[in-house]
Amino acid sequence: MKTIRDVLNKIKWTSGLNGVEIIIIHRGNPNNMKIIKGEEIIDIAPRAIICENAIIPYHRVICIKKDGLEVWRKK
Repeated sequence: MKTIRDVLNKIKWTSGLNGVEIIIIHRGNPNNMKIIKGEEIIDIAPRAIICENAIIPYHRVICIKKDGLEVWRKK
């Protein structure tokens, strides 16, 4: 099984993070979800996604989409 980090690194190094949407659990937002755009990502660290304004632990990721197509979903 591919990890979230594996999926994001493959996208980053093959086609770039533009067009990527990462749906995360974010308490207080509508439906307790938030979308992180690929353009916001600074680093794909071993334990979290480092963004301009946040650090997102991988356990909060629900789904990853690239150009509107789902490429990974939490089981």
